[in-house]
Amino acid sequence: MEILKNYQLDIMLMIGTVCGLIALFIIFTKTISLRKKLPLIFVEFGAMFLLFADRLAYIYRGNVSQKGYWMVRISNFLVFFLTIFIIYAFNYYLSDLIRNGDRATFSLRRLRVSNNLAILGIILIIVSQFTGFYYTFDEWNQYQRGKGFFLCYLIPIAIFFIQFSVIVQFRKMMDAKIAFAMILFTTIPIVASIVQFIFYGWSFTNLSLGITAIILYFFVIKETNDSLESVRNHEIEYLKNEQKNAKYLFDQTSKALVNAIDAKDSYTQGHSVRVALYSKLIAEKSGKSEKECNEIYYTALLHDVGKIGIPDYIINKVGKLSDEEYEIIKRHPSIGGQILSDIDIFPNLYMGAKYHHERYDGKGYPDHLKGEEIPDIARIIAVADAYDAMTSKRSYRNPFPQKTVREEIFNGIGTQFDPVYAKIMLQMIDEDENYQMKESVALS
Repeated sequence: MEILKNYQLDIMLMIGTVCGLIALFIIFTKTISLRKKLPLIFVEFGAMFLLFADRLAYIYRGNVSQKGYWMVRISNFLVFFLTIFIIYAFNYYLSDLIRNGDRATFSLRRLRVSNNLAILGIILIIVSQFTGFYYTFDEWNQYQRGKGFFLCYLIPIAIFFIQFSVIVQFRKMMDAKIAFAMILFTTIPIVASIVQFIFYGWSFTNLSLGITAIILYFFVIKETNDSLESVRNHEIEYLKNEQKNAKYLFDQTSKALVNAIDAKDSYTQGHSVRVALYSKLIAEKSGKSEKECNEIYYTALLHDVGKIGIPDYIINKVGKLSDEEYEIIKRHPSIGGQILSDIDIFPNLYMGAKYHHERYDGKGYPDHLKGEEIPDIARIIAVADAYDAMTSKRSYRNPFPQKTVREEIFNGIGTQFDPVYAKIMLQMIDEDENYQMKESVALS
């Protein structure tokens, strides 16, 4: 104990410095509300100055110089004053925590009583400077306890007991960590004050206030971080649900558009869905990510949306189209691209509609793009679209035999189709030994 007593001043300096740094951290912390921040800043700065003042009181004790005379008196006054000030600041922090509780009215009255006790304590400290009620100094500039010294312990202890009773009452409404820290803040100084009253020459009370101020800060930060994490998780969950709802709405809207397209031509019903499924399979086999495959699926699903703008008599014409009618139907990629160009959920959605009739050799339409000038999505859809056109029944013909379809795809490599995606389509045809992948394919 004697060794510890010899290092007491260094411990005061260390703890006081930590409290000061914490106060600065709190000032620049944006995650704590101003109502909670101010009392915490006062508690931490109060603990810092309290320990620095207590340290100076020990250093200059017995110093009979003019400087020693004033330093001893100023530092001892600050020790008594700041002890009450810290408790007073903590009282406001506690008041803010319980303000919205069901039984807050009665508890706030108790806290107002403790505020009044703190004000009384400050008044007695000031009075003591002139009367020696709390303490006096002898001719050697040594600190001596006065007749009313017990009151300087009794008032803070009474305030701590009131605060403790409020914390216990509202502990279930508080975060468990904060409640624990606040119980420590009120109980440890009480024990330290009792010990210090018995063992003269120690600063157990002031050291305990500094230590509990540090503990309080760390628990407040932990609780704040936990709250922010909880809010962040709720926001993430909310955004996930919003994204899910948006995707569901987009999916339903896409299907409604597809149904509108299919309704124009009974012979092409299911075409868009099959092209979407084939396109997604090609994308998967080419090694694209799940996100890319999903985007390709919806892009392919809506690739023929431009046909909404084509007259029904052309769409449903039995037999070969005239040159004029063919020029009109060639407009559907541009119409589809324009319809889909403003959809933000898949910003590249319009590419499938606009460019799925481009050819790898540059002889397609509407822009006569060539090779890799054609968007990747459109090159995949072009293969899938051609495959489904050949394997589906039309008003003027039945589905082609699988062998014929394979030959057409093979012959189109490097001219009509991207070689990479055409070869994947050939692989899919070869794997489909029973020719299940055609108009009768199960739609989902």
